[in-house]
Amino acid sequence: MMLLFSHRISPRLQYVCNFIFTQQLGIRYSVTIDKEEYIRYQGPKIAYADANFLAGKHFHIQAHQLLFEKDIKVQKIEIETRNNLPCFFLNDSLPLGFDIMAAIFYLISRYEEYLPHEKDDYGRYPHKESLAFRNGFLNRPLVNEWIQMLTSTLQEYFPDLKPAQPAFRHLPTYDIDMAFAYKGKGILRNLGGLLNRPEWNRIRVICGISKDPFDSFDWMDRLHRHYDLTPSYFILAAEKKGEFDKNIKPSSSLMQKLIRRLSAKNEIGIHPSWQSNFETELLQEEKKKLEKLSKVKIKISRQHYIRMNLPDTYRNLIAAGITKEHSMGYGTVNGFRASFAGSFYWYDLANEKTTELQIFPFCFMEANCYYEQKQDPKAALTELQYYYDICRRFNGLFISIFHNQFLGTHPDFTGWREMYERFISQAR
Repeated sequence: MMLLFSHRISPRLQYVCNFIFTQQLGIRYSVTIDKEEYIRYQGPKIAYADANFLAGKHFHIQAHQLLFEKDIKVQKIEIETRNNLPCFFLNDSLPLGFDIMAAIFYLISRYEEYLPHEKDDYGRYPHKESLAFRNGFLNRPLVNEWIQMLTSTLQEYFPDLKPAQPAFRHLPTYDIDMAFAYKGKGILRNLGGLLNRPEWNRIRVICGISKDPFDSFDWMDRLHRHYDLTPSYFILAAEKKGEFDKNIKPSSSLMQKLIRRLSAKNEIGIHPSWQSNFETELLQEEKKKLEKLSKVKIKISRQHYIRMNLPDTYRNLIAAGITKEHSMGYGTVNGFRASFAGSFYWYDLANEKTTELQIFPFCFMEANCYYEQKQDPKAALTELQYYYDICRRFNGLFISIFHNQFLGTHPDFTGWREMYERFISQAR
């Protein structure tokens, strides 16, 4: 068992200790405020204290005040290199040279998102405000890298310690916010579409001659069966159509058939509508509607347009019965929003408590490549492969997001289906 000494035990300290030692390293641990008990202990131990009170070679982490504070305020952060890794909350304690526990807490709690900032055009926390982007490590799972470094260092100090090695996992996910391009949209919407953008294929689809170009669901089923994949689908089930909520209403027979089909073989979750950010009761209504149609208890979610604000969004999801949340990423650029490739429990900073809401960050979304970075499928494949490889290198969880329309046959997305299948075939 690992014994950790601290001059005080706080909810933040308990949270980060559980994250590092229990969830990531599989190490039993205990925290004590009794210095004599710590000195007498003969097993592996870490002094998390302001000063090193033991002579000789000793694992000491000089404690930053962050884990013992009860407020949220701007922290002084300077980035330097320690053990060939970017680090902050620097100090002279050995062997790490920085407070890894406070630094991990700062990143995975999303502390900076509670601080004053300018939101983007969609009312979201912008990636350009983040510490990771401003210091060039948004494309790295830095917390995983720190934990790997900590593991190696602990084993140098305590050779008998046997930390667990987390297993790499790939979870393909899909956002269904526009299930069909033409089907199920009614005469008026299709007529308006024809006037705005005349397309012979729209007429063929409406007449039942051709398959809808966004309907890639058969193709995805075959891909998943062939490569033994277990995907998750997030379905926009808004009854009220809006500027950003354009999916077919769940009351339509076409959408109901699709929901039943997807839920029969796959994990499905709610893709809360844009409007639910302003009318919170809509989240409950949409979730209940999806549960009724799918006959499945909905426990997972991802915000439409990745529009989330802490702590309100997560609190609303908890109140609605969501236990697993998949919005931790950016809707503008790919990367590691929490600097971590793996799941963790949300710490409610404003209430200073660990919650039961498990966060599943994504690091790649094809829409970021297409709309924001103006990449073609070849360039997007290179980026997709990079994030897969780095997650695998650090035994992380790689979550990708694709939309059904990118994997269909619409000419706007030519080459994306082939790109995705090539990636999946190589990723085995």
